[in-house]
This record gives sequence, structure tokens and C-alpha cells, in this order.
Amino acid sequence: MAAAEPWPPPPRPPFATLREHRRVGSDSLVFVSEHLGATLLVWLLIGIALALPATLYLLQANLGAIADEWRGRPGFSVYFEVGADINQAHALKRDLLALPDIDQATVVTPEQALDEFRGSVAVADALELLGENPLPASLRATLADGVPATRLSSLAERAAAADAVEEVVVEKLWLQRLAALSAVVDRMAWMLAALFGVGAALITSASVRLAIEGRLEELRVQRLVGAATAFIRRPLLYLGAIYGLGGGIIAAMLIAAALSALEGPLGTLFDSYGSKLELDWMAPPFMAGLLGASVILGLAGAFLAARTRLKSLAVA
Repeated sequence: MAAAEPWPPPPRPPFATLREHRRVGSDSLVFVSEHLGATLLVWLLIGIALALPATLYLLQANLGAIADEWRGRPGFSVYFEVGADINQAHALKRDLLALPDIDQATVVTPEQALDEFRGSVAVADALELLGENPLPASLRATLADGVPATRLSSLAERAAAADAVEEVVVEKLWLQRLAALSAVVDRMAWMLAALFGVGAALITSASVRLAIEGRLEELRVQRLVGAATAFIRRPLLYLGAIYGLGGGIIAAMLIAAALSALEGPLGTLFDSYGSKLELDWMAPPFMAGLLGASVILGLAGAFLAARTRLKSLAVA
């Protein structure tokens, strides 16, 4: 049986840990304010490292929304022979609507197609010279929600086998290109997030290492009087968290500036696809993720600096 200690440690006062964290946080803020120039530089470097992948993430989210929620949805157009009976188009419409994969099917009569062409100034005069309507009837079909675009080919082949069908045009090329572009942006965002995330952590690590060099004698004294490793490392972790949080705020400001400059041309591009641009960078989930990631990277950089430098000095 182990002997009892002759001088047992006194009981820890209530809320002592909370008061200690408050003191360390206050001291860290004082240190940051005393080195404001260097701190602003660190915040700017971290903000730049986080802003680019975060902006790409927002763009990818909007590109994905166009592909997933495009109000027209992927579909195909069926063009009948000139002079074909309009009842054949309505018969094909009924057959397609009976399929669970088809959500909508609309018949466009030759007269309706002619009216649409008359709305174009470039062809209005040419149409007046024709004695008869040269446009055929057509049918436009769209897929139901949840139906993959890969079903378009088989559905188009089924429609092409109907009577009096001249041509079937599958309207999926732009969706395939958009999906490919969205995948490229998504992959770039994750690659840059990993690359710049490591860079942000290394920036914080180098900054905290400089802070360690400036407080080296203090840390040695703390170790000589019996301070635990966690106690010595705690102010450094607070410093890393402050660096990371400040960098996240700078990143949000840079994202706002970038999106303000890009909103006009991007809005025009998205309008051409019948979708609304929604760059909601102030959304709570996005801001929480951005600031949370910046704080975690700051803590990781500070922990790395404390572990390597203090261990080399035999104080950890």
C-alpha cells in the first residue's frame, strides 16, 4: 500500500480552470495587440489561403444546383415530318406520359412554331415570302424528378420509332458539359482546400514559433517550477486560435469582395440556364464552417509549433 503524501495538494478552488482560461485568453489578446503589424500580416496570409477554395465551393454549389434543380430538367424534342397529322403527335404524347420516366410532354403545332419564328426579326421577312408554313409539328418532353439523364437515350429511341417522326434531338449535351464543369470545380476546390489548408497551418506554426522564441526564458522558468506541458502549451494554442479566427474573418471579407466583382457576369451566365445565382456566403452554415476550419487550422499549426520547438528544448 502506497504511503500517503505528507503534504497533499490543496483542493482546487471552484471555477479555477475557467479563470485560468480567461486569463490565458486575455494575455493572448494583449500579445496580439502588441504585435498588431505582424498579426495583420498573418491574418491576411491565412485569409488568402482560405478565400480561394471557399469561393470555388460556393460556385460549385451553384453549378450543382443548376444541374440538379434546373426547372426545365433534361429532355428531348421530337420533330415530325412536314405535313404530318397532328393527331400522331398527340398519340405520341399520350404514350410518353404513360411512362413513369416522363414528367411533361407538350405538343407544338406548326402554327405555334410559326408564331415563335415570327418573333425573331431575322426571319420574319423571309417567312412572309413563303406561300405555306414550312415548319413541322414537334413535341417536347422532359424527365421526371429523380430520373437519371442516362435514360434519355433509350426514351429518345422509343420516340423515334413512332409514326411520322423525322428527327429526335436529345437536350442533354449542355447538362453533360455543366456536370463536367461542376465536377472540375468541385475537385479543384477540395484540392486547393487541402493545399492551402496545409499552408495556413504552416503559416500559423511559423508565427507561433516566433512567439515561442520571444518567450523562451519564460517557458523555461515555468518548466523549472514544475508547470505541466498542457499549462505551458495552453497560451500557444490560444494564440493559434486567434490567428486562425482572424484569418477566417479576413477570408470572409475577401470572399465578399470577390463575389461582388463576379456577381454581375455570373448572374448573366446563370440566367442563360434559367437559374438564379445564389451566392449566399453569409449563410450561417457556410460562415460556421469557414470560421471553424480556420480556427482548427490555427490550433493545428500552434500545436505543431509547440510540440516541435518545446520538445527540442527539453521542456515538453
